[in-house]
Amino acid sequence: MIAATPRNGFAMSPRSFLQAVMFAAGLLLAGCTQIGLAVANIGVDPRAITSVAFDPAHALSLDVHRSSNLRGKSPVVVFFYGGSWQNGTREQYRFVGQSFAKAGILAIVPDYRKAPQVGFPAFIEDSARAVAWTRAHAADYGGDPSRIFLVGHSSGAHMAAMLGTDAHFLRAVGMQPRDLAGIVGLSGPYDFLPITDPKLKPIFGTASQWPLSQPVNFVDGDEPPFLLLQGTADDLVWPRNAERLAAKLRAQNESVEVDMIDGAGHAGLLIGLVRDASPIHRRVMRYVLGYGP
Repeated sequence: MIAATPRNGFAMSPRSFLQAVMFAAGLLLAGCTQIGLAVANIGVDPRAITSVAFDPAHALSLDVHRSSNLRGKSPVVVFFYGGSWQNGTREQYRFVGQSFAKAGILAIVPDYRKAPQVGFPAFIEDSARAVAWTRAHAADYGGDPSRIFLVGHSSGAHMAAMLGTDAHFLRAVGMQPRDLAGIVGLSGPYDFLPITDPKLKPIFGTASQWPLSQPVNFVDGDEPPFLLLQGTADDLVWPRNAERLAAKLRAQNESVEVDMIDGAGHAGLLIGLVRDASPIHRRVMRYVLGYGP
């Protein structure tokens, strides 16, 4: 996967130790996720993080990331991490939350239940509750509840897209997709039937239930704007996922932008998201902050 990533896309900057750490994390993420995530969190300031139990009934908490760069009512990002709906914790992705906070964005990184303890749609329902908590409490931390963006990587992008397309999940928590300012999906699976991986089949139930898990099946004209970023060399989530979701959104005259990142692999987009010099980082931050492409 590293070989498929453009060399100039992840060049180290000598100006910052954190950037050097992030480069090392990029190498490790491609080969050993647990070690890579640990390296990525070196230098994270725990004083800028507030942990809150948003769903005590299911023992779920979230991290609120803010910094001195926040000015008045800042835009808000709820970041859903990936892990094939089976792995990961919010603590492992604190470097992502702090990257958004550094840019002047209030960032929320929630946990959610995972397989095999639960299957679809439990983790989507958990995510909806995290978004509802964010809208109710964003102002308490300097965020603007009318400018909430969902950002996700890999299976986290799938979860964000489900909330933006299948309205019944947000309706259950007193919201609707148009309450969101936008959705940013990185390397996301949005149209991945048939499910062939034996590890994933139990997560989504019987084959007759699989269509309920596909964001492309719920695009009906009530969606928020979408920005979809996808690496052309992604061999885990095929680029056609972004293309097919974009086609469905355009057919409903919904706002959607698609950036195909030439030569980037699956982990490459997550690495780029948190590196200041990366075009992926600039693209996402400008989109959320409202500065355009």
